[in-house]
Amino acid sequence: MVRVAEHLVARGHRPLVIAPEPASGMPRVTGPLGYPVVRVPSLPMPGYPTFRLGLPSRRLSEALVAHGTDVVHLAGPFFLGARGSTVAQHLGLPTVAVYQTDVPSYATAYRMRELGGAAAWRWLRRIHNAADRTLAPSTASATALLAHGVERVWLWRRGVDTDRFDPKHRSAALRRALVPGGEVLVGYVGRLAVEKRVELLAGVSKLPGVRLVIIGGGPVEASLRQALPDAVFLGVRQGAQLARLYASLDIFVHSGPFETFGQTLQEAASSGLPVVAPAAGGPVDLVNHGQTGLLVPPNSDQALADAVARLAASPRLRQSMGVAGRRLVEGRSWTAIGDELIEHYSAVLGTAQPAATPAAA
Repeated sequence: MVRVAEHLVARGHRPLVIAPEPASGMPRVTGPLGYPVVRVPSLPMPGYPTFRLGLPSRRLSEALVAHGTDVVHLAGPFFLGARGSTVAQHLGLPTVAVYQTDVPSYATAYRMRELGGAAAWRWLRRIHNAADRTLAPSTASATALLAHGVERVWLWRRGVDTDRFDPKHRSAALRRALVPGGEVLVGYVGRLAVEKRVELLAGVSKLPGVRLVIIGGGPVEASLRQALPDAVFLGVRQGAQLARLYASLDIFVHSGPFETFGQTLQEAASSGLPVVAPAAGGPVDLVNHGQTGLLVPPNSDQALADAVARLAASPRLRQSMGVAGRRLVEGRSWTAIGDELIEHYSAVLGTAQPAATPAAA
């Protein structure tokens, strides 16, 4: 959403972001952003206290009216976005709903029975079918939406900053610190949460000649440190520091089977890395099996370990896949993706017809 807001400002538009209040003690965005941010009351998600759920608030309607809003962008609507949809309908504003979280699977992972399965899909169907368009980030998520009765589904993928995530940021000093023995450096980047199934990387962490680094934070970090005693946990990293870490890896590995897209896979490919990921959801679109990386059966620790071992044994294969992966993402700039989104806005406003193709076509 930050990249989208930045792009809208650059194109002369006036975005307004409405978001939940962060948890107490969590860092807040400070300094000039170029666009206003309105905060609404929030509650912690059960089992994930730093993940906040926005609550219905009069601030929503007041903010939209005061801003002179033309179109409402619902980012991952389920809680706050559901209210946003209702308010937009009351105000007669067109809406674009972005599907970016596999809520039914997440609800199952967190044992939230009242939000799982058919109930979650009924709620999602109601929200998305009230929107003028639903934008899905991958063919797998678009297929799931259509199969569950969601209408007017279009593909809208994600961009990647190929200047920030670039092989040129590889750091010999960083590698000496992480792998003084010259091991193959394998990395996971992402939230440390139940649905990410990071514990499946235990086999990877035990491979001879391999060092596994975990970059990120979340509610299951303590249990993962016990499950992966041979791994190096680096915590949350951002910006240039994160870019150096990506570029200094030899292999990128992802374990989560519930990704609607998989942004870290694009960042890894942009950094010149071969990618190992489950053959499910967004990764199916992002990894060309055998060319830019390896896709493996979901939820299989052995398959992940076998794929990483294959790449660890072949520097030439890692090099060729890394080059191919970088080439694959070079056309996926945030500028191109942002302009595509503006075309969707124009379409629901009735001022233009985008060149993009409906997912149902």
